[in-house]
Amino acid sequence: MKAFLEKLLWNSRYMTLLAVWSCIVGMALLFILSALDMGKLLIEFIDVYFMGHEYPAGDFHTAVVSHVITAVDDFLLAMVLLIFGLGVYELHIDHIECARDNPAAGKLLQIESLDDLKDRLGKVILMILIVAFFKNVLHVKFDDPLNILYMGGGIFLVALALYFGHKAGGSHKS
Repeated sequence: MKAFLEKLLWNSRYMTLLAVWSCIVGMALLFILSALDMGKLLIEFIDVYFMGHEYPAGDFHTAVVSHVITAVDDFLLAMVLLIFGLGVYELHIDHIECARDNPAAGKLLQIESLDDLKDRLGKVILMILIVAFFKNVLHVKFDDPLNILYMGGGIFLVALALYFGHKAGGSHKS
């Protein structure tokens, strides 16, 4: 009975494959959706700048920048899903041999421990938050000196987060 229970518990780790495949599907959907959005934006760009049509929603430049930032945000989220899916697989199922033998895979997708996974995800999530911050900055009106001060404070805090993120990442390499 004990051997059966232990085997059942050990093999239950394969349930994590649901999370792995869900992350891979979500990643693929985000990559495809963002790429399609960029294709639509390219068509709108050609329509406005080369065909001479008016853009109905106001400032086209701001709209383009906002769409591009949204796409970058979606691509980064897709990367989070990829890193998480591969990390869960490597931690709970088995090492991905073709990634270990391939120098192009780099160290980003090779997860050795839960802390490794947490560090890699944390860095990408920090980038998502920075991108979201700059997307919101596009819509700030600088008609009040306090808004300019808030923007400067926000930029300082983003720089500080990047600095400490870099410092924390560097301490694991020694």
